[in-house]
Amino acid sequence: MILRRTYVWVAALLCATALISTGPVQAAQISGTITATMAISEDSQLVGDVTCAVTGVPCLDITVSNVTLDLNGFSITGQADPQTGCEGSSASGTEHGIRILQQTGVTIRGPGIVQQFRVHGIVINGSTGTHITGVTTSTNCAAGILLGGDSNLIENNISIANGNLGAPCGGI
Repeated sequence: MILRRTYVWVAALLCATALISTGPVQAAQISGTITATMAISEDSQLVGDVTCAVTGVPCLDITVSNVTLDLNGFSITGQADPQTGCEGSSASGTEHGIRILQQTGVTIRGPGIVQQFRVHGIVINGSTGTHITGVTTSTNCAAGILLGGDSNLIENNISIANGNLGAPCGGI
């Protein structure tokens, strides 16, 4: 009888442990300096300001569909110098703040700022069902948000002083 109760108790404990460990997964937490492209492959959130020290590549690259990036009121800042009108920046490169390439159902949610990138703040290319809301893009050397794809929703965003002296076309 005691042995039987022990088995029941152990089985109940194992089931409870399994239920606890299969709970919701926490989002990846991002902050600090990024020196190589960071692939975003799960729901993620900024937990502090981000400084991007990448050259010629995107800072954050969303590499899977159906993920959310929450900016949580923080900034993502690149290496462009808006005081010089982005002199020396090349709009043909890929030094973007955030890139979404051929994905479906990605969400970027503000408030937050994507600023001072040598090309686009956020680039969406060949993607479907992307939702960008509540994000401010500022002083990026090309577009604040460059949109390419189908059925994307861009709402309640602010674009300030994007573009450069050679290509002053920097809105959304």
